[in-house]
Amino acid sequence: MSSPRRVCPVCRREIAVVAARFARHDPPGARGTSELISCPGSRSAAPLGPALQQSLDGYTTPEFPGQLPLF
Repeated sequence: MSSPRRVCPVCRREIAVVAARFARHDPPGARGTSELISCPGSRSAAPLGPALQQSLDGYTTPEFPGQLPLF
């Protein structure tokens, strides 16, 4: 299963999101040297988007807090 992807706010590339953070990635473009440089957006918190699951098996959780009925 592949990780969901979101657009990095710094380099605007689609990057995998792992554990609610952008995966480490290089900035766009060719490297001028042999040094490895990460994009400043690497490992930053990713926004929660439409990937949130609104229901489980057709049951939608209510808007109010508290314990849900068991049966």
